[in-house]
Amino acid sequence: MSNFSIKPFVAASLMLAGMQGGYAQDYLVNSLKSNQSANSKDSFVFTDVVNIENTPVKNQGSSGTCWSYSANSFLESEMIRMGKQPVEISQIYTARNAYIEKGINYVRMHGAITLGDGGALHDVINMYRKYGAMPQSVYTGLNYGTANNKFAEMAAMNEGLLAAVVKNPNGELSPNWIKAYTSVIDTYLGEVPQSFDYKGKKYTPQTFAKEVVGINPDEYVELSSFSDHPYYLPFVLMVPDNWSLDMVYNVKMNELTDVIDAALKKGYTVGWAGDVSEKGFSWKNGVAYIPAKDVATMTAEEKEAIFKGPQPELEITEALRQKAFDNYQTQDDHGMHIVGLSKDQNGKEYYIVKNSWGATNDYKGYLYMSKNFVKYKSTAILLNKGGLTKEMAKKLNLSVK
Repeated sequence: MSNFSIKPFVAASLMLAGMQGGYAQDYLVNSLKSNQSANSKDSFVFTDVVNIENTPVKNQGSSGTCWSYSANSFLESEMIRMGKQPVEISQIYTARNAYIEKGINYVRMHGAITLGDGGALHDVINMYRKYGAMPQSVYTGLNYGTANNKFAEMAAMNEGLLAAVVKNPNGELSPNWIKAYTSVIDTYLGEVPQSFDYKGKKYTPQTFAKEVVGINPDEYVELSSFSDHPYYLPFVLMVPDNWSLDMVYNVKMNELTDVIDAALKKGYTVGWAGDVSEKGFSWKNGVAYIPAKDVATMTAEEKEAIFKGPQPELEITEALRQKAFDNYQTQDDHGMHIVGLSKDQNGKEYYIVKNSWGATNDYKGYLYMSKNFVKYKSTAILLNKGGLTKEMAKKLNLSVK
């Protein structure tokens, strides 16, 4: 399977920008603009099988915070599932806290670990557990005159500051570096209020999380699939944005989609992380699949029609999935939110996926991602343990209410 010829440059730019830095995210979005066919929407007939209620599409702007937008969108759908009135959770409050933790980790690791905007789905759960949550209306992160997130300058400041700390010029670190680092973040994003009013009641981030959002962070589990680790046991997900070295459970490739299907049919949405830097991913047309034919060998006419209606797909195997990950053809470059299941006019199933790039494509911020794409290009999924089947929970040795 041939992938983007720009893949090596994407990899380099992502690493330079802290994997999901604002520059890298902008480059990723721009690199996908040529992936489209004219009048694509007219050639697909999608019929929803499951479409779970979710909150309006957001725009992460020029920031690498897709992980926070997607996983907080997931938590908002969890609120709806639990019968609560959903509230837009501040994505940048989550990100701000992750930046603090990431900086501490970076210094502790002598700079030998990822920095930047990037993160993982589990970071949202971890930050919620430690720092609570805030409504977006209280903490927007827009503290420097922009209408949307624009984090490149802040990221550069943070990288320079922490690089100086790691050099340890005094021969012994003082506690003031943390104050300096936090002050840079708060200068750009805004200081966190100790308490705030929401709908006529005063909250702290911790009481807001407990009383309004109301999720239990212990109820969530992250899964992936790699053949170089034992199945049904946890392992450290070896991707750059797993800066916290969290562990995920390993399942077989086909079980990834089985788990998603079971969760959706029980009313649970799913957080998704994976690689979208593919010729078969069109943000404009809102379709993602794995073409059966190598794009490099397609004729001009075939390339023009690549998103004009359902197309044959490459058969995905565990060996092919593992190889793509091992040789950097699959990277952790984006996070989104799976909210449903649909079928095209030929009966092929696709997941309905909510993105965080605004309502700027043919499907107003959503896309249809084939099951083969998910099997091939996922790096992790996040879901409530209640969405697991009894059989899968037993395999993973997880207790489910």
